[in-house]
Amino acid sequence: MGPFGRLPRASSFRSCVLVRTGGHIVLVGSGAFAGSVAVALAARPSPVRVTVLARGLAAATALALTCGVRAATDGTGVTFAAAELPGEPGATPAVLAALRPDVLVCCASDHSPYERLARPSAWTDLVARSGFGVTLPLQAGLVSTLARSLAAACPDAVLVNGCLPDVVNPLLASLGLPVLCGIGNVATLAACLRAATGPADLAVLGHHAQLAETGVEVRAWVGGAPVSGVTELLRPYRALPRRELNAVGGHAAARLLVALTDGTELGTSLPGPGGLPGGYPVRVAGRRIEPDLPAGVDLAEAVAWNLLAGAPDGVEVSGGRVRHSARTASALADHLPELADGWPVDALDEAGHRLRALRRRLRTTSTTSTEEGPACSPRPAAPARSPAT
Repeated sequence: MGPFGRLPRASSFRSCVLVRTGGHIVLVGSGAFAGSVAVALAARPSPVRVTVLARGLAAATALALTCGVRAATDGTGVTFAAAELPGEPGATPAVLAALRPDVLVCCASDHSPYERLARPSAWTDLVARSGFGVTLPLQAGLVSTLARSLAAACPDAVLVNGCLPDVVNPLLASLGLPVLCGIGNVATLAACLRAATGPADLAVLGHHAQLAETGVEVRAWVGGAPVSGVTELLRPYRALPRRELNAVGGHAAARLLVALTDGTELGTSLPGPGGLPGGYPVRVAGRRIEPDLPAGVDLAEAVAWNLLAGAPDGVEVSGGRVRHSARTASALADHLPELADGWPVDALDEAGHRLRALRRRLRTTSTTSTEEGPACSPRPAAPARSPAT
């Protein structure tokens, strides 16, 4: 049994060790993070093909055209096309079967972290009080549809998730849906630490919640030796606007995605590999990902640490259930008491429906703050320091 063998269906991605030069990446989304990934892909010398797949064909086309110009200007060899993602989930398998991706990347969800900046309301206040993990049903809805559709239409392809993968990927695994890994989050933190420390042999354990400074700090090693002063090293990067860190995350993601298409071996740190919670140092070879933890740190310890580090997000997936922290449950209790104590993973669609209905009601009450903050989720009013229960 491999290191991911105890996770539901988590080992299924390991059978997809197919290496194709000039592979096809289908990038779902046309928003800020999808744009950062597409721009970074355009700059990487590779014969890879990229299709931007979004519900708005005009936006997908604009992104594909712009990135195609960038790639042509630099002579990187990357080509871009656009396609429309159907609004009806039942039509998605046919679209994916026609596109035949080698790698499907989801960078679109039903909740934008920019909403608190552009359209503050009682809804964004609730997310800030609860922890970003309260949006889990909105983050997981589209990518779960894509995962089911990909398994049916293109079983040799792999899925990479850019929507809160630290928690969404364990949810997908609990539903029996194979997901290779995530992008962003710990990969972004690792890229910043690499810029600060210099050496390439960097290993990082880190969670989405640690895009902000919390009571539990990222763990990092260079050459197997622990890195000290991580908080000070990360502080200037954490202070950057979200759009700037999105660009860093997109750059790191493009490096991974090209490696998945051409078989390049890669040592990096990624969120949600094989459905694990949080982010880990890993070794990528072809379509195979294995944990690459420093000596003296085993996988069980790393998982337990990630659950602790992710507590400020206020949500955890375990035992086939979504579990909220006490703070998140309290914030939800007045609005959705039926969800406050958690819910079974197979109730994802119903949880999403109820959360969207709540959001519609709360959006009618606005606040006045529009100042752009740092590139992290809203900070909790009182940081939680223990795993969600």
